[in-house]
Amino acid sequence: MTGGPNPDEHGHEDDIPVTTTLDKSAFNTPGQGRGLFDVFRYRYLLRLLIGKSTSLRYRNSALGWLWSYVRPTVQFLMYYLVMGGLLNMHGRVEGYPIYLFSGLVVVNLFNEAMGTTTRSIVDNKALVRKIYLPRELFPISAVVGAFIHFLPQLAVLIIVCLIFGWLPSLASVGLLLAGLLLVLTFVLGVGLLFSAMNVRFRDAQNFIEIIRTIATWSSPIMYTWVMVHDHAHRFPWIFEIYMSNPITVAVQLMHQAFWSPIVPESAQLGWPPNFQWNVIAAIGVIIVMTVIGQLVFRRLERSFAQDL
Repeated sequence: MTGGPNPDEHGHEDDIPVTTTLDKSAFNTPGQGRGLFDVFRYRYLLRLLIGKSTSLRYRNSALGWLWSYVRPTVQFLMYYLVMGGLLNMHGRVEGYPIYLFSGLVVVNLFNEAMGTTTRSIVDNKALVRKIYLPRELFPISAVVGAFIHFLPQLAVLIIVCLIFGWLPSLASVGLLLAGLLLVLTFVLGVGLLFSAMNVRFRDAQNFIEIIRTIATWSSPIMYTWVMVHDHAHRFPWIFEIYMSNPITVAVQLMHQAFWSPIVPESAQLGWPPNFQWNVIAAIGVIIVMTVIGQLVFRRLERSFAQDL
């Protein structure tokens, strides 16, 4: 008879091994992703996190969004009265209110973004412990949220400059966008580093307060870069390091965008010497900080759920 399986010499049927192949390319190791590149795949979640941060920021607050105007206004008045009145910066810098305010908004953006970015993982610990999503979404959403709350200050600056006779041009808009881009990319790299460190070492927030204080006083906001250049003439490398700070470069770009077009040419300070190399150095600092921040973030994110 034919048609059935053929038994072997021992009377057993042939054992035919069955192999199954499984495509594992679509599976990822739990808790790991592609870093910042995953942001493009999770744009919807990013929008949700940004909406959550903006809606909860001033919830149950009497003034609400007015705080975006009140705090920088009080800060500006204090610096204006102390530096402009007591230290007579009015007589040394023409159009000092515009000079002060155009630099102050940049530092406020950096300080605000640094604070929210450092706390971004800890503030969202419920999501981090329960589900997996790219952890980089939290610091990025914090940076975007800080930029959204920075826009009222920028609107006030533009309105005030228009009152003083400022006319927007392609050059001024380009300088504005370049300055903001430098600040946002720099704070993202630093924020990735400290948001990850803050999960394991909560005193990282205290270190951020020191950085915010240094950022406020180490940029030419209440004084001019010429004063620093004159005091550091014996050690020119100190001035170059000072001017290579991305925040300092961004402040200088903002001054050239808003303050220089308003004051007479004789009162303008011009560009610092070798400023083009300072810009290149600042971009290099941003790239290095972003790489370091991403590497540290990827290393520490494995234990985020346990540390939280």
